[in-house]
Amino acid sequence: MSATQQSIDIARAAARAASDKLAENVTALDVSERLAITDIFFIASAATERQVNAIADGIEDELHKFDLRPVRREGRSSGRWVLLDYADIVFHIQHEEDRVFYALERLYGDCPVIDLQLAAADPSAKAAGTTAAE
Repeated sequence: MSATQQSIDIARAAARAASDKLAENVTALDVSERLAITDIFFIASAATERQVNAIADGIEDELHKFDLRPVRREGRSSGRWVLLDYADIVFHIQHEEDRVFYALERLYGDCPVIDLQLAAADPSAKAAGTTAAE
């Protein structure tokens, strides 16, 4: 079983929101084969605690438009690693130092990466002549 199309669509919307808040290294892993409790791990990072919280807020605001609210929210006060649990998707917004240290991508390296289609949505990428396929 793989992540549902609905989960993928939500992850893509969240990725655009995170990108609007200048998130770095935005990625999503289909963990549905390894974990029974969720479909997708969404991972993004930022250089400062304030930016980590801004990205988390941006994702929550965007998903609120879909009438979605997190089941659980952790780490907001420290701003180092904010976890937003939406059941089908778990969002990990990490300070870049914590992301390197905990290396979730390495732990789940055998899970498929989901194409978030960020390059297609980025006008600067189009202006530079790049496409999502490149």
